Amino acid sequence: MSVLAVRRLCKAFGGLRVASDIDLRVEPGERRLIIGPNGAGKTTLFNLIMGELTPDSGSIYLFDRDITRVPSRRRAHLGMTRTYQIITLFARDSIERNVSLALLGVSPLRWSPLIALHRQHHIIHDAHAALARVGLDHIAARPLSQTSYGEQRRVEIAMALAQDPKVLLLDEPFAGLSIDERHEVHDLLMDIPRDVTIVMIEHNMDVALDFAERITVLHYGKVIVEGTRAEVVADPRTREVYLGD
Repeated sequence: MSVLAVRRLCKAFGGLRVASDIDLRVEPGERRLIIGPNGAGKTTLFNLIMGELTPDSGSIYLFDRDITRVPSRRRAHLGMTRTYQIITLFARDSIERNVSLALLGVSPLRWSPLIALHRQHHIIHDAHAALARVGLDHIAARPLSQTSYGEQRRVEIAMALAQDPKVLLLDEPFAGLSIDERHEVHDLLMDIPRDVTIVMIEHNMDVALDFAERITVLHYGKVIVEGTRAEVVADPRTREVYLGD
């Protein structure tokens, strides 16, 4: 059984085809890297997988269940979550509250309009546990606006992990980080247990190639190369479209 499968997925905006018969199969516990030049369709693929865009044709399967028409808001409840290329957090709120809101989103309490979040001690406890996993529990009360960019990236990962995903989609988690921050995030991702399958988009090849076990190369919305690190790096099509040779 594959964890995540995409079959002949297509999407176009007018005459612009952004996904063209994409096939993707990710196995349990796998660390998959998706690369390609700007405009290759990498983030669009994530948006389709998460239900934030509706495909024109094709299918998406999670644990062999067809989720192609499942609403985006339901997919986190099925075991899949993501981070974003552009950080989407609440800057005026504390780190703790940002993670607590992520937990609330997958809790039955989300339907209560009168909930006092600070009184939901189990949610606060779980938020601190998630922050401890990314090394930020000691600054949980700090406003997000007073944290570094690297810390905000780790908060976003904590929010995703707090939802106890089985499939984690990471959209450029190393983007904009310093060398030290990249090492911190890399170590954090390496520590995520194998019961979480990770699919990652990344441009920082030095870090990403060290992390990935299999790599998919996209170009103009099509899969042009797929294989192990050695196979993809050695393929002339990779050098042509991604490395500029």
